[in-house]
Amino acid sequence: MPRPQNRPSRRFRPSRGKPGNPRRTADSDRILLYGLHAVEAAIANPNRTIGRLLATENAARRLDSALKARGATAELAIPRQLDRLLGSDTVHQGVVLETAPLPPVELEELRPEGIFLVLDQVTDPQNVGAVLRSAAAFGAAALVMPERHSPPLTGALAKAASGGLDIVPVILVRNLAQALGHLGDAGFLRVGLAEEGSESLEDTELTLPLALVLGAEGKGLRQLTRETCDRLCRISTKGPLASLNVSNAAAIALHWARATARAR
Repeated sequence: MPRPQNRPSRRFRPSRGKPGNPRRTADSDRILLYGLHAVEAAIANPNRTIGRLLATENAARRLDSALKARGATAELAIPRQLDRLLGSDTVHQGVVLETAPLPPVELEELRPEGIFLVLDQVTDPQNVGAVLRSAAAFGAAALVMPERHSPPLTGALAKAASGGLDIVPVILVRNLAQALGHLGDAGFLRVGLAEEGSESLEDTELTLPLALVLGAEGKGLRQLTRETCDRLCRISTKGPLASLNVSNAAAIALHWARATARAR
């Protein structure tokens, strides 16, 4: 069973400036989550509102333990009903959950420890979802993104995250550079990942707490984001294609950091 997203006690030192507050509401007060892993993680998350749950008989059977633990029930449906609700091209795996956005998480609420992922204007929901999936797999403590220029935390992203959206706290900030400054004040080593980085990630001594900062494909990290990082590193490659998809880069960096980073 996935571990639920929680809201730990405040442990950050106050910063000199405001790190930015996450947006208070999503684009809608009602969102639809779909896919077995995404819905199972949502059911297991006590911070997630459980509304109407439509499931095929097979999907309801696979979710039975999670539903019983939450005291929830599924309304049986046929695939055609779910296709009409979401669109025939949506891979829903026989389940749709009507819910509300998760309560916002403030940066100050999380303990300054472990590995934080920071995304600089990555707008594709599939990429952000894949990053969240890796973050959950490697035990990242949080994902930080700008309030603007980031995808809504709804169905497509949740499906790509395969449950990660309800496992890893997502922090939306108004000013990413200020948030990075706040992380620096809290003792984080801030490592930006870029093809033109002056040193390879493999040759860099990584310490915890650690913030791994990644930019959008094509644009990469913005100048102010680069300037706020302590180091700018590249992931070494040997093939004819030197660049990596942001979600692949995040997975590689997380794996390396998890294996080699040491506490200060």
